[in-house]
Amino acid sequence: METFNPAELPELLNLYYRRLFPYAQYYRWLNYGGVTKNYFQHREFSFTLKDDIYIRYQSFNNQSDLEKEMQKMNPYKIDIGAVYSHRPNQHNTVKLGAFQAQEKELVFDIDMTDYDDVRRCCSSADICSKCWTLMTMAIHIIDRALKGKYWQCLKDFGFKHRLWVYSGRRGVHCWVCDESVRKLSSAVRSGIVEYLSLVKGGQDVKKKVHLSEKIHPFVRKSINIIKKYFEDYALVDQDILENKESWDKILPLVPENILSQDHFHKLQQNFHRYHNSLQRWEYLKKAISSQDNTKNDKCGPWLEWEIMLQYCFPRLDINVSKGINHLLKSPFSVHPKTGRISVPIDLQKVDQFDPFTVPTISSICRELDTISTNEGKEKNEAESDIKHRTRDYKKTSLAPYIKVFEQFLENLDKSRKGELLKKSGKTILF
Repeated sequence: METFNPAELPELLNLYYRRLFPYAQYYRWLNYGGVTKNYFQHREFSFTLKDDIYIRYQSFNNQSDLEKEMQKMNPYKIDIGAVYSHRPNQHNTVKLGAFQAQEKELVFDIDMTDYDDVRRCCSSADICSKCWTLMTMAIHIIDRALKGKYWQCLKDFGFKHRLWVYSGRRGVHCWVCDESVRKLSSAVRSGIVEYLSLVKGGQDVKKKVHLSEKIHPFVRKSINIIKKYFEDYALVDQDILENKESWDKILPLVPENILSQDHFHKLQQNFHRYHNSLQRWEYLKKAISSQDNTKNDKCGPWLEWEIMLQYCFPRLDINVSKGINHLLKSPFSVHPKTGRISVPIDLQKVDQFDPFTVPTISSICRELDTISTNEGKEKNEAESDIKHRTRDYKKTSLAPYIKVFEQFLENLDKSRKGELLKKSGKTILF
């Protein structure tokens, strides 16, 4: 992978926005078929420029206007906001109180820093292949609930159009783009994100997951997903019971009415007899189970589930999801610290997604330079920029990620055509 040098970013962004950014697909997404008048024109964008200069309430008439402004400003970061009642770039001319956020995709932001109390390999903005499994589990768990496949006669949400995107550094974002979802109120958005949240409590709260005797099907299905990863991720890679410091974080998660003080000390002493986290976890489960049966024969396995959920369940930023006017980093934005492109994730290959192989702006610009040098001068130098661009990104390692984005757009288009035909009373065979 090409080494990224932040000092080269202005020059690289200039090339990226001129020849590689997928404007046509990007506009096609945010215009949503042009079905609603002025939908794109009323969309807010914000740009973060060099030296952290932040410009909000940007809006554009069409794809061409967006291209010109991005190539002129070369933003270090692009954020996408809501669709407003008026054009955001005219918000100062609108009567006080009349300028209102009306629609936006339902978005989710999952950031690795929110797992710092349970991951042992990295902290803060750092990530590695050992802790990236947290993001893999998060995508599987949240996406399953959003698409709402039937599970034990329960349908969660049934949302069809979900775009998962790597943030470019340490997390993932999800954009739910169904027409009905874009119209949801803040209250409904809050309800959805609350439903999807199990890990609750700040730094001072030790036990962050509490299950009731009646386990919800969503929780059961989430546990089934976590079970596939738990041994390799938590017990081997994170080694969550490696030493006294680490098991002293886990034992307090077992309620005192289940684990007496005497038994707690006995567990600690016995842990020394075992050689690794795998053996200690098996011992802990048996110890809890034997205590459960003497104190409450209805306890079941959920005490170990609570620990698994606390260490592995997705941690969502509720404020990002519930606010209609909240901005979120745009797909295909460049992360100014890593240089990595914020690329769509193929939902068919979530387990294979590796953030460290995501192209950097340096690598794709280098690929473009190499190809251009090899090809020599274009025969027709007056060739249009648009023709140039369609060809250019396909020559780089950005191409497969744009293909994932295009497949998402195809599904959006099919769904929209189906809805229009349904309203007109006609039928269509796909």
